[in-house]
Amino acid sequence: MLTDLTLTEARQRLRAGEISAVELTQAHLERIRALDPQVRAYLTVTEERALAAAEEADRRLATGDNAPLLGLPLAIKDVLTTEGVVTTAGSRVLEGFVPPYTATAVQRLLEAGAVMLGKTNTDEFAMGSSTENSGYFVTHNPWDLERVPGGSSGGSAAAVAARMALGALGTDTGGSVRQPAAFCGVSTVKPTYGRVSRYGLIAFASSLDQVGVFGRTVEDTALLLSVMAGHDPHDSTSLDVPVPDYMAALSGEIAGLRVGVPREYFIEGMQPEVEQAVRAAIAQLEALGADVREISLPHTEYALPVYYLVAPSEASANLARFDGVRYGPRENGRTLWETYKATRGQRFGAEVKRRIMLGTYALSAGYYDAYYLKAQKVRTLIKQDFDRAFADVDVIATPTTPTTAFRIGEKTDDPLQMYLSDVFTLAASLAGICGAVVPCGFDGQGLPIGLQILGPALGEEIVLRTAHAYQQSTDWHTRTPPLG
Repeated sequence: MLTDLTLTEARQRLRAGEISAVELTQAHLERIRALDPQVRAYLTVTEERALAAAEEADRRLATGDNAPLLGLPLAIKDVLTTEGVVTTAGSRVLEGFVPPYTATAVQRLLEAGAVMLGKTNTDEFAMGSSTENSGYFVTHNPWDLERVPGGSSGGSAAAVAARMALGALGTDTGGSVRQPAAFCGVSTVKPTYGRVSRYGLIAFASSLDQVGVFGRTVEDTALLLSVMAGHDPHDSTSLDVPVPDYMAALSGEIAGLRVGVPREYFIEGMQPEVEQAVRAAIAQLEALGADVREISLPHTEYALPVYYLVAPSEASANLARFDGVRYGPRENGRTLWETYKATRGQRFGAEVKRRIMLGTYALSAGYYDAYYLKAQKVRTLIKQDFDRAFADVDVIATPTTPTTAFRIGEKTDDPLQMYLSDVFTLAASLAGICGAVVPCGFDGQGLPIGLQILGPALGEEIVLRTAHAYQQSTDWHTRTPPLG
């Protein structure tokens, strides 16, 4: 089946003339029609636009055009703006909103010839760890439809896992590409903060938000990142530094690589099968020639409270613009204030309102120094932990999540338990470093487990090389969910 191809395999076959972009796109659209009523990964499917783009790709392929993503069908998380296509950020407050421009990350993929299949479901404004907070519907994990796919990029991860897209864009604020990749058994990369432009990304927490990529293999993610990365004058936080050849970095050679294993990431209450699989993966890195050593990241325990002060505070400011006047629909009141109150009260979901209130409180007079400012100081200590660690090791290997995917509804009434599902991903986001996740096993119920590999700022090459070497020596990534 064409949908069983990886991104790089499909690229090779398109260039060889063995398949057409139209055939490849139609195969994915047919699979979406067949499976998405169960998985519910897509908020919007852009079938006509996709087929038109595929036809254009075939014309370009016939002329020998060598654009890196020409004719390859991808999915886009619905927090990235797309000109002429509804973009809601998973929220009723943006229901029906059609942006007048396209996010830089998406635009670069389209200019490289990618075919956009549609926009994927997300926790509202990317606030969540399960995609249960979408204002529209819950996305299901392709490995077990009664379980969550992770969040907030659960729609994109599920689409790739279910073979309803060759690759996808997601976003990561505190783990929102890495946790879904682990839950859905796919590969992902969270770049260094500033490596990829945030222009056109609907903001949740501006100092944390980052665009990431999903693929079935590390090679797929390297290809997507190489197209998407680079300086953008539209984004003042975009780094003006050269972009390496990520594909060339995939040598498969990690002999002598120093791998740090932080003792703080193997905690009490962790699912035993997760720890066993991750430790086995680390042993495999050692068998490939890596020098594995235990390290300490002593401020790890503070990552959760720091994140849930910094991120809601920034969300409180960013979401003030969604008031029923400037974007989307409104709920009319007798006065302007009543209109604001009705629109935000009725159209924001419970989790968004919770975080706005937490952030507003933390930023309020009399509490700013005690909460937000102190959190930023501890954030610096977390970053310094990583700086010291990377002086002694090249990469850090950890679990991605404490458990495998949990059941839909299991944690919705206990926000703290939901937040704890990101406990191993938050620190890297606060430090602004890069990371990747690859499948490294399954639990007794057939649910995927992910290995997280973290690297220093702008260290995507070594992270990708390490993840690729591990993946080439295992077959976890070749397994397919029991769908269809």
